[in-house]
Amino acid sequence: MPRTRVSEVTSYIFIKNELKNIGWNTSNPARNVEGEVYTQQECLDNSEIRSQLMQQRPEYTLKIQEDKFYIIEAKATLEQIDVAYSEAKDYAQQINQSLIISAPIISGVAGNDEDGYIVRSGYLQDTDYVEINYRAKQITSLISKTLALELIASNSASIPELHIDESRMVKVAEHINEVLHGASINKDERAYAMAALLLAMLDDTLPNYNANPAVFVNDINSRAKSVLEHYGKADFYQYIEIRLPTGEEAQVKFKQSLVKTMYSLLKIDIKACMNSGSDVLGKFYEVFLKYGDGAKDIGIVLTPRHITQFAARVMNITHRDIVYDPTCGTGGFLVAAYDYVRNTTTKEQLSAFKDYRIFGIDLQPKASVLAIVNMIFRGDGKNNIINNNCLSQAIQTSIIDGISSAKYIPKGASDPVAGKPVTKVLMNPPFALKDRDEKEYKFVQHALEQMEDGGLLFSILPVSVMTKSKGCYEWRKNVLLHDNTLLAVITFPEDLFYPVAVNACGVFIKKGQPHPKSQKVLWVRAIKDGYSKQKGKRLPDSRVENNLLLNEALITSFINNPSIDVINVPENTKACVIGWDDSRNTWTDKDLELIPEAFLDSSIPSSNDLAIQLEKQFREYVAYIIRNKKEE
Repeated sequence: MPRTRVSEVTSYIFIKNELKNIGWNTSNPARNVEGEVYTQQECLDNSEIRSQLMQQRPEYTLKIQEDKFYIIEAKATLEQIDVAYSEAKDYAQQINQSLIISAPIISGVAGNDEDGYIVRSGYLQDTDYVEINYRAKQITSLISKTLALELIASNSASIPELHIDESRMVKVAEHINEVLHGASINKDERAYAMAALLLAMLDDTLPNYNANPAVFVNDINSRAKSVLEHYGKADFYQYIEIRLPTGEEAQVKFKQSLVKTMYSLLKIDIKACMNSGSDVLGKFYEVFLKYGDGAKDIGIVLTPRHITQFAARVMNITHRDIVYDPTCGTGGFLVAAYDYVRNTTTKEQLSAFKDYRIFGIDLQPKASVLAIVNMIFRGDGKNNIINNNCLSQAIQTSIIDGISSAKYIPKGASDPVAGKPVTKVLMNPPFALKDRDEKEYKFVQHALEQMEDGGLLFSILPVSVMTKSKGCYEWRKNVLLHDNTLLAVITFPEDLFYPVAVNACGVFIKKGQPHPKSQKVLWVRAIKDGYSKQKGKRLPDSRVENNLLLNEALITSFINNPSIDVINVPENTKACVIGWDDSRNTWTDKDLELIPEAFLDSSIPSSNDLAIQLEKQFREYVAYIIRNKKEE
């Protein structure tokens, strides 16, 4: 059936909506003093623009500053992207003839509502336009007002720092989830279909959206497989291979959903974002997996990105560290460690770190492949992420290609002469959902056994592991404190893993030295982390205090030197010993509850607090009397 003829006019609404979404005031500057967007001939109201363009008019002219403008030109089909870019460039070069104003930024937009849209943007360097990029990854979205000002300030087409709007990312992920749902793609398969699509988009050329469904999907699969083979991970292809439905109508619908997903990803600069310091893929997986049952059934709780980044900073991961996550899931902690090192080291040091010193295991092959895709987009093709039961594995010191590294070996097969290589562990073990499940502390103990003495471990744990009796108590007493040093414990917000309900804490442990009876532990109650629940999601909220950020410097300093003085803040922070009874040769607390709430001081209520409490009690008493009178 022939395609309906499309007009570039269909792109105008798309462009204007996108400009509004990324922070531009889309009012006409000639009519609104705060306006920033001229549409077509409106730009001729500006006398200086009119003097350069005469009667010519681009689709959109955006006012960045009084003398700086951003030109956007649109075309109706995806194949015309070069034409759109070239025409935007021609308009801008005419404006640049002025001695008063200039157009340093341009974008070509091509496409329509049926096929999707692509964007190509450039910044004026010297006499020509260079494609705007972040770490050599092309920017595929329209340029926000904030970014436009940063480009002008740096006078470069290379973005110095990519700012990611997390709430917008979540909205796009939710939209893509709906699109894939509309094509009847199983809720537990959506994350893996997107992983294949992302690998297929790693190249600068996109899969052929004009091909029939079978050819299009085969193109995606062959590209994804080729990438995995290139990075030595071909065995994982089976977990992300996209399979077409059988019915012809269903196939068309299926293909359309993938095309829409592809262009939605381009709209938010997915390739550049994934090369940034944020685990964008993790955020997408989080949205997809929360609708599926697979993650819930196996106890996967995805660690929020701000927590993984917080841990990497506090642990001060360096390129010399061998980092291990024995329950790595989609790779959030490994990504955080990698990005922290990338921002604090040289390219040569980073190369050795990513190829020889990042280790991760996950029992679920589909979780492992998501972690692998995550790392591939960071240029890491040789990372040691494997699919296995970490409890059956060990890690042994090894020299590989002349570089200090490590290797996996079956548990019990280690060379007694070889040392334990791991220096830093970041982990969030799967929550035990049933009595027969492995308890969370067993994963922590496994990780400690792979570490050199003096190494640092951070783990998220259910509060129950640090408070319950029986097995958990025995581990705290006879293993955690008997063989290692507890440095700090942090209480996290109750809704940290929303919508999963679990009370969690963060535990910092130093490997290999029995906990000194006189050494203080830092207890921090960080029940606010700068996030709030908004329409069923936890998102950053500037109105919410961030106890983690406020205490980060203290936690970092204390982990390095537990003898430092700490100001006792009731119900917030305190450094104190656990308590030891010499006469009984055991810990003072018979339950050994190692959580902040057991050690922090209570606040002394103010007179105002007392008045409020007394009034509340009085009202409750009056209500009680009235109820009783009625019952009589």
